[in-house]
Amino acid sequence: MEVQSLPKDYLPIIIQMLVAVGFAVGTMFATHWLGPKRKTKDKLTPFESGIEVVGNARTPISIKYFLVAILFVLFDVEVIFMYPWAVNFREMGVQGLVEMFIFMATLLLGFIYVIKKGALDWD
Repeated sequence: MEVQSLPKDYLPIIIQMLVAVGFAVGTMFATHWLGPKRKTKDKLTPFESGIEVVGNARTPISIKYFLVAILFVLFDVEVIFMYPWAVNFREMGVQGLVEMFIFMATLLLGFIYVIKKGALDWD
């Protein structure tokens, strides 16, 4: 038996996307509408707990932090892809299991490559 997707099945996803976009646009308009009307020097300076800002706050950050963050996002997306598979595990059968093993093996090969290149070494 073949399962078909009807347009009405996508309605909750479309509603969620519209609410998310509406919230983002509404927030931008609200900040513009409620924000300061007259720009003065005091209103445009950053406020740090009443302490005057001294020097430049932009200090270089090691690229290692960026690499760890990218790897975290990569494996977080892996978990996002695994959740629907786990929910539909019984319906997908052996083919779904093989596809997930291929997906996991591909990510594992990428992780082994990252370790071999020394991207996670902090020396």
